[in-house]
Amino acid sequence: MNAVPADLVERPPTPSRRWTGTRIAGTILVALWALAIAGLALYLVQSWNPELFDRYAGRYWSGLIVTLQLVFLSIILGALLSIPIAWGRMTKRRIPSALAYAYVYFFRGTPLIAQTFLIYYGFGSFRPQLEAIGLWSFFRDAWNCALFAFTLNTAAYQAEILRGAVESVGRGQWEGAASLGLSRLHTLRLIIVPQALIVALRPYGNEIILMIKGSAIVAIITVYDLMGETRRAYSRSFDFQTYLYAALIYLAIVETLRNVIEWIERRLTRHLKR
Repeated sequence: MNAVPADLVERPPTPSRRWTGTRIAGTILVALWALAIAGLALYLVQSWNPELFDRYAGRYWSGLIVTLQLVFLSIILGALLSIPIAWGRMTKRRIPSALAYAYVYFFRGTPLIAQTFLIYYGFGSFRPQLEAIGLWSFFRDAWNCALFAFTLNTAAYQAEILRGAVESVGRGQWEGAASLGLSRLHTLRLIIVPQALIVALRPYGNEIILMIKGSAIVAIITVYDLMGETRRAYSRSFDFQTYLYAALIYLAIVETLRNVIEWIERRLTRHLKR
C-alpha cells in the first residue's frame, strides 16, 4: 500500500483559543495571586528584622518540634485505634457496629477544638475520681490532653478511610483467595490490605495535613507548639511578621508532605502505569 505524501495530507485546522469570560477571569485571578505573593516577598525582604529572627528562631524551632511530635504521635496512635473501629463499622454484629458508628458520628460531627476543650477543661472537673484511679497525673498536663483529643479525633477519620479502602477492593479478590485455600486473615494481610493502602494513601496524606494545620488550636490551652511560640513572640514584639514566619513554616511543612505523599504514590503505583 502506497503511503500518501505528507504535503498532500489535509490536517484539521488549529483550534482557535478565544478569550472567553472564564479564561479572562482565570488569568486575572492568577495575576492577582502572583502580585500578592510578589508583594509579600518584597515586604519580607524590605522589612527584614535580623534581631527579631535571632531572638525567636530558637523558640520557633522548639515549637515546631512540639507540633511535629504531637501530630505524628496522634496519627500513629489513631491508626492503631482505627483498626478495631473500622472492624466495628464493617461487622454485621449489632453492638460493635452501633458503638463504632456512634464513635465515628460524634468525633467527625463535632469540632476538634470543642473536643480538646471537653478533655482539657472537662476532665479537670473529675479530679478526685481521676486521682483515685491514678490518671490525674496524665490529664493535668495540657500536652497530654491535646494528644488524647487528637488521637480520638483522627482515629474516627482514619477508621472511615480504612473502611472505605478495604470495601473498595472487589469481592472477587476474596473469592479468589478462598479458592486457593487462604484463610480470611491471610487474605486480608496478603491481598486486601496492600491494595487498600494504595487507595487510602492520598486520604491518609490529607488527614495528616489537616492535623498539622488543626494542631494550631493547642496554643489556646497553653501548649507551646509552633503557634503557641508565635503568639508569645507577638505578645512581646507586637510585630505581625511573627505570624508571617509561622504561616511560611506551616506552608513548607504541608508542601513537603504533599511531595512525599506523591512520591510514595508514584512508587506504589508504578506497576499500574504503561
